[in-house]
Amino acid sequence: MNIINHFKTITNHKLLVMKYCFKVGLYKQGLLHDLSKYSFVEFSAGIKYYRGYASPNGVQKAEEGYSAAWLHHKGRNKHHFEYWIDYGIIEEDGLQGMKMPINYVVEMFIDRVCASKNYLKEKYNDKSPLEYYEKRKHYYVLHNEVRSLLEDLLHKLAHDGEDKTFAYIKNNIVKGYR
Repeated sequence: MNIINHFKTITNHKLLVMKYCFKVGLYKQGLLHDLSKYSFVEFSAGIKYYRGYASPNGVQKAEEGYSAAWLHHKGRNKHHFEYWIDYGIIEEDGLQGMKMPINYVVEMFIDRVCASKNYLKEKYNDKSPLEYYEKRKHYYVLHNEVRSLLEDLLHKLAHDGEDKTFAYIKNNIVKGYR
């Protein structure tokens, strides 16, 4: 049964992200979003650790000490800020968040909205992605400009709602990116 439920969960998430990426004009990213979730390493872990209310990657990490599925996923999907972590120009500065292209920051925002919708279901509201972010932001390694844009979009969604936020992204963020 986990195979069907996991497939439904990741496909529903992918279709939601595609819908919102199309809404803001990121058609290629909408089509290609999270295709690695269907690869053997990610899909098999998803089946084994499926719970329905949380990412199987977190469950795998708790049980095995690390998540091979997550390491695979974040290394292939540029909408994850973890993809963009590297040593600074001055090595002594240690690991830092690199500046992400704006289209990936927008996809990251959309990914967060859709993950919240997927896992929270009827409990979701436009403040949910911001609340999730606020609980974890202190340990996110993000470039300052990336953090600022992501937070602006999360706050805009929480205060102005979905329609205004996605229209703003399309007309002001993505339009300026092209």
